[in-house]
Amino acid sequence: MDALKLYGVRDIRFEQAENPVIQSANDVIVKVRAAGICGSDISRYKLLGPYIPGMIWGHEFSGEVIEAGTAVTNVAKGDRVAGCPVVFDGEDYYYKKGEYNRSDFNTAIGAKRPGAFAEYICLPSQNLVPIPDSLSFDAAALMEPSTVVLHGLYRTSLSVGDTVAVVGAGGSLGLLAIQWAKVFGAKKVIAIDIDDAKLAIAKRLGADVIINSLQEDTEAVILQHSEGLKADLVMEAAGSPITASQVFAYAKKGGGVVFLGIPYGDVTVKRYYFEKILRSELTVWGSWSNVSAPFPGKEWSDSVHFFAEGKINTEEIITHRLPLSKGPEVFEKLMERKELFGKVILHP
Repeated sequence: MDALKLYGVRDIRFEQAENPVIQSANDVIVKVRAAGICGSDISRYKLLGPYIPGMIWGHEFSGEVIEAGTAVTNVAKGDRVAGCPVVFDGEDYYYKKGEYNRSDFNTAIGAKRPGAFAEYICLPSQNLVPIPDSLSFDAAALMEPSTVVLHGLYRTSLSVGDTVAVVGAGGSLGLLAIQWAKVFGAKKVIAIDIDDAKLAIAKRLGADVIINSLQEDTEAVILQHSEGLKADLVMEAAGSPITASQVFAYAKKGGGVVFLGIPYGDVTVKRYYFEKILRSELTVWGSWSNVSAPFPGKEWSDSVHFFAEGKINTEEIITHRLPLSKGPEVFEKLMERKELFGKVILHP
């Protein structure tokens, strides 16, 4: 089968790979119909390289069941599914408590086992979530980043009528966070980014206020649009070492900050920002992975429901649909940043 394999930093290759086979009674083989490129994929391509050289990459996907093991009951041949990428290679205290996202044995496909940038993938049946016929495969491939946002929001105290600031609002996580904040009942969503084209998309997806942080005093603008109190909740979706420090200044006293993005670099927090945690008595939530009990969790069932109801718009987020063979080329273009890239969907 065709596949994209990551061999090293900026070394991804379109090659042939062995078709996956059923190895246990609980295994399912899925024909991948759509696979998304994640921001973490871009960082690993640019900076870190693979866990295992030559591993089939990718972890955001949807597809169709073509074969199921004898013990599988939740899906059947022909079912349309989204794939939860979280797999376990052992059990520990957190796993046994059902806190799967905290388990040290929590890993993702594309890391230590074959991923979704391929024609076919094999996963345990519990990792597959049925999707309705009304939901496109491309939209369902965004289910995974949606569940990342939801997992973070479920950790917070966001309530109806709150003001939410989304930092890194132009990326997939940020654009999904804007929409989910509205679903949760946010009265006002403030979108913060450094790209005007992406901020325009954020506006179309429901942001009430947009701020280009390179051109405006972000803290001052937030004050203007929050009755002088700042945001009840700040969502850090950029995964930038710079914004990971600045976000503490955007929350009101007694407010909170939730971290969704992964800053692939050391974070240095200036005294001005760090003191906001103390003096404003902020609550800071770390959020990791996208699963809960019963596995894979309400992050997935709620995403399927609201996607199918049309409450989450994915069409504005997807900017490129390409054959899998264009993978090496598009990853290099993502490094060049000469054109607007939102979510890139690859079609095996």
